[in-house]
Amino acid sequence: RNFLRSVSLLKNLPEDKLTKIIDCLEVEYYDKGDYIIREGEEGSTFFILAKGKVKVTQSTEGHDQPQLIKTLQKGEYFGEKALISDDVRSANIIAEENDVACLVIDRETFNQTVGTFEELQKYLEGYVANLNRDDEKRHAKRSMSNWKLSKALALEMIQLKEKVARFSSSSPFQNLEIIATLGVGGFGRVELVKVKNENVAFAMKCIRKKHIVDTKQQEHVYSEKRILEELCSPFIVKLYRTFKDNKYVYMLLEACLGGELWSILRDRGSFDEPTSKFCVACVTEAFDYLHRLGIIYRDLKPENLILDAEGYLKLVDFGFAKKIGSGQKTWTFCGTPEYVAPEVILNKGHDFSVDFWSLGILVYELLTGNPPFSGI
Repeated sequence: RNFLRSVSLLKNLPEDKLTKIIDCLEVEYYDKGDYIIREGEEGSTFFILAKGKVKVTQSTEGHDQPQLIKTLQKGEYFGEKALISDDVRSANIIAEENDVACLVIDRETFNQTVGTFEELQKYLEGYVANLNRDDEKRHAKRSMSNWKLSKALALEMIQLKEKVARFSSSSPFQNLEIIATLGVGGFGRVELVKVKNENVAFAMKCIRKKHIVDTKQQEHVYSEKRILEELCSPFIVKLYRTFKDNKYVYMLLEACLGGELWSILRDRGSFDEPTSKFCVACVTEAFDYLHRLGIIYRDLKPENLILDAEGYLKLVDFGFAKKIGSGQKTWTFCGTPEYVAPEVILNKGHDFSVDFWSLGILVYELLTGNPPFSGI
């Protein structure tokens, strides 16, 4: 009991509530190297270190690997914000030795024991204020980091666009040379190209005009061009320039040489949960960016996700993407059958929610190797 009174979050609680918490605490054990908490994950559990030592590491700007922040020992605690609200963990907590013991309690149990959040604030007013200030600092730091990343991406994109702007609009290969063929399909082919006498590479999508006309894709191609020219996100392939000649329409795109997600999934059969979470996080970031611009994607599938040199996923192929206003719907039937939402099939009109239906299908396919409705 005295041990728990030393915990800032608990020291002002009435005796009866502290007794109930003691009854609800469970013990969890960890060996050296085990992650008790992972940075970036959501959590609802509070930990009190009852035995052993743990290290705290955190991602910091300018370093590839998380950096050591501090070491915690018996009597110290972590994850306390999870008892008050949904918490995205801000650091890693890793066991420093074998047989580390933690007393744990989750938010649901804590709330049932202590009472409502309003009642909790009565006992923890100063502590809650400190947590809120910490949140504001973390948010400000993250916002500044995101702003710097966005600025760097935009600057790089502008520089590359300026470089290729001088190329002939009808003869791109006067300034570009083909290194290899990345893919061939019914539409045409995708070539890996580089600027002559420079170490600057792109992917050139060469679309046969005859194919566009035969499949009545003129509007889709124009729409893809218009939308991609507007976008600048680390989770969406970048379009730098378009060209055309008598036979082809060309799109000069960002070169992402990690391959298609579909090929990797086919070779592995399925992904484990951490890998699937990472893939879904990349797509969620892309969708968040698109939806804030009023754009529905409408063609999510593993074939339309490619990996860049760092292993991050990027959305490609915006032929079905469409811009709609807030609260509006569209009625076009499009997409891949296994991924199409019910409201599209029923022609009831659809909005941004169809992208999240397809995201759910993707989660299932990543974890099992097959989409849920492939047998229908």
